[in-house]
Amino acid sequence: MDEWMKRLCNTRSKSLDLFFLFMFVFSAVFLSVDFSFAAPDVTETKQTVYVISISGEVDPGMAAFIDRAVQDIASDPEAIVVANIDTFGGRVDSALEIVDTFLKIPEKQSIAFVEKKAISAGALIALSCGDLVMVPATTIGDCAPISYSKEGPEMLGEKFQSPIRAKFRALAKRNGYPVKLAEAMVSLDKEIFEIVIDGNKVLMDASDYADLTDEEKQKITLKKTIVEEGELLTMHAEEAVSLGFSKMTAKSIDDMLGQMGIENYEVIHIEQSWSESMVRFIGKIAPILMMIGLAALYMEMKAPGFGVPGIIGIICLAIVFLNQYMVGLADYTELLVICFGLVLMGMEVFVLPGFGIAGIAGVACLAAGLILSFQGFVLPDPAVPWEADLLMHNIAVVLFAYLFAFMFTLFFMRYILPRFSIGTKGPYLMANLKEAHADSSETPKIKTGDKGVAKTFLRPSGKADINDDLFDVVTESEFIEKGTSIVVSAIKGNRIIVSRIIETRTIETRTIETRTIETGINQL
Repeated sequence: MDEWMKRLCNTRSKSLDLFFLFMFVFSAVFLSVDFSFAAPDVTETKQTVYVISISGEVDPGMAAFIDRAVQDIASDPEAIVVANIDTFGGRVDSALEIVDTFLKIPEKQSIAFVEKKAISAGALIALSCGDLVMVPATTIGDCAPISYSKEGPEMLGEKFQSPIRAKFRALAKRNGYPVKLAEAMVSLDKEIFEIVIDGNKVLMDASDYADLTDEEKQKITLKKTIVEEGELLTMHAEEAVSLGFSKMTAKSIDDMLGQMGIENYEVIHIEQSWSESMVRFIGKIAPILMMIGLAALYMEMKAPGFGVPGIIGIICLAIVFLNQYMVGLADYTELLVICFGLVLMGMEVFVLPGFGIAGIAGVACLAAGLILSFQGFVLPDPAVPWEADLLMHNIAVVLFAYLFAFMFTLFFMRYILPRFSIGTKGPYLMANLKEAHADSSETPKIKTGDKGVAKTFLRPSGKADINDDLFDVVTESEFIEKGTSIVVSAIKGNRIIVSRIIETRTIETRTIETRTIETGINQL
């Protein structure tokens, strides 16, 4: 029995040893196996960042490009839109269109990145974005409305500053920028102070400070002038951060996104298409194309038929109009006015003689259509003062184009066109016609001094009976009635020149001696 128990214990001991050995091997194998395939493959979604370049002059072409870009981005509502700004500004109406376009983007998803400068209209566009970020040593500000005269740029008055200042104020309130400082970018009379009162830092202009009571002024512990009167606010990157405009300074867009904590992102640059670049280029040379087109049409009116100048003129004016149509300033109304003007001018050239009402009306319609194609309104709105200024500018441009076209056409036809004449090979006449004459077979039958009678009215040419023959005769600047006696005064080649015979009468004067007979009256 004891023997059997010993064997059983040995058997169990060996079985346990084998079991633990098996568990050890199994654990080693189990732990060495990579079970990562069992976890689902989860790919983190990248943040899309669209970068729109705003560089060069702010014009209608830029406004059309940005509107198209924002419409394309609208399909991705979670995307971040970065306006990469480098501009000295431009047209106010175009800047306001761009601002309205950026306001369609949620304020937390739009960032103005000032790469070099955001001056004037560029500052207005930058403040329309929810956040502002600037590259070190860049500038922003100085958005006073100006116009150009013979003396140079001149700042426009309060009438122009007020609506722009109101727009800056609205954008500052929407995006959390200092309202007082935003207004100081527009007007020179804004004096802004940074005041610490009761431990709180506030910004005040001169009028707000003057309204403080003496008790409130005694609580002021610090007063610092930020913007002096007579100056426009212009800030560099570090000042923009300290004054509460810029969120940070960054060397690049990637640096900016890194500081914002956005790590997994994809940057997509939206560039102008070749057609949009062409539209902006044509917009700059539109006045020159208009001058060429009007000059070519005027030359076509001075020449018979319809040829190359007319084709060039129509093409140039069509390019100008289509360019304005592409940027959204021209529409079918302007097209109809221009076409009606061309029809009236065509009637004046091909149907009606001279240059009268139809021609003047055609020129007026063409000018009106061109003026309207350069602006987005028909009559200026009194509430928008720069529209009247833009209208006067467009009228001046079109009238100057007309004047230049007229002067250039006269110069071209007088001095340049004759140089393009083409010579042909001979034979040429080698002698002059000084001794040449053409005699009629009728002239030998008569001679100077022969007399006759006018058979028709001579006005100044007609027929006369001379030496019982009928001749074609002409007078020298006088009319002779039918039946009047005439005389041949000269024969020049085949021309018989006659004149009226002036009859003279001789009056004989007799001297009659008058005798005076004195008659006495006899009285009976």
